[in-house]
Amino acid sequence: MGRGSIWIGSIVVDCTDLPRMIAFWQEALHYVPRDPPEPDGVVLKDPEGRGPNLSLNKTSEGPLDDYRLHLDLYSSDPEREVERLLRLGATLVRPAKKGHDFVTLADPDGNPFDVIDKKGWASGRHA
Repeated sequence: MGRGSIWIGSIVVDCTDLPRMIAFWQEALHYVPRDPPEPDGVVLKDPEGRGPNLSLNKTSEGPLDDYRLHLDLYSSDPEREVERLLRLGATLVRPAKKGHDFVTLADPDGNPFDVIDKKGWASGRHA
């Protein structure tokens, strides 16, 4: 059976430093701009068409204290990816707790996201 009539087309992130956020998320996800960036935002897309778009919208306000939406990034090599994301400008918000399979980071604008340990998923082991 094919996909239904509704799916996630884009995840929207408000940000105060648009150029920095574009650079961070392009490197983090290897996404490319769908169209040339505008002064008030850009839509980044997966060049292979596998994932949803990531829309970055410029705002004058910082991130909220009570986050209602965040990204879960799955990784078959989470330790390496966390180190890479930290080098790109992410910050550690919450290390992995005992019994949990994720670490929480924040992008350069303070928006949280989790890197989730999915070792084995790429090879079909579904750990």
